[in-house]
Amino acid sequence: MTPQRVTLITLGVDDLERSKAFYAALGWTPAQVQEGIVFYQLSGQVLGLFGRVALATDQGRPGAKLGTGAVTLAQNFASEAEVDAAFEIAAAAGAAVLKRPEKVFWGGYSGYFADPDGHVWELAMNPFWPLDEDGSLTLPEAE
Repeated sequence: MTPQRVTLITLGVDDLERSKAFYAALGWTPAQVQEGIVFYQLSGQVLGLFGRVALATDQGRPGAKLGTGAVTLAQNFASEAEVDAAFEIAAAAGAAVLKRPEKVFWGGYSGYFADPDGHVWELAMNPFWPLDEDGSLTLPEAE
């Protein structure tokens, strides 16, 4: 049995310097920069940016064409105003606006953007999932 956790998420990017500049415009600071890869310390996890060609080789698939797939990365916030503010920062940084934040069918508030490499991010406020003081999310007990 393996532990139920994710410790590192690595995004394949076409231009590492462009991607670093985008995430810097969001206010993110790299925790480590190594040749060809950048790591950001998140709350209990790490996000890496790695060139697509190098990532495919590292995966044992040299020459593979890596896409972005059907994955959404999400950041939850405590209020609709926080979602709106973060969304405007992303848009100003050059994110592709996919869906502006709005009230959604499940009772929350969310919007979507794509980073320069097409990785989709959701910014959301979920009134049913309160955040810890450090912004981390622990699912409430099922009723």
